[in-house]
Amino acid sequence: MSIYTKLACFAGGTLFGTFGLKLLSSRDAKKAYVHVAAAGLRMKDSVMGTVTCVQENAADILASARDLNEARAAKEAEEAAVDLEGKEV
Repeated sequence: MSIYTKLACFAGGTLFGTFGLKLLSSRDAKKAYVHVAAAGLRMKDSVMGTVTCVQENAADILASARDLNEARAAKEAEEAAVDLEGKEV
């Protein structure tokens, strides 16, 4: 690679970097950043609403499962008591 090619690549990179820095700090770019950040916040709110709904449903399911297990345990205890009474006679 010749020195002129290396020099051209360096100059092109410097110009591209300077232009990119100006472009990224422009007023229009800042407006775009604000819109992207606002969309991200809206998305976060939506996701958090969905998560809250899922958590509430999971809590309801868990409470129902506990009630079902307690009822089953009570029924088994009652059947065990009846079996003991029948064997003692």
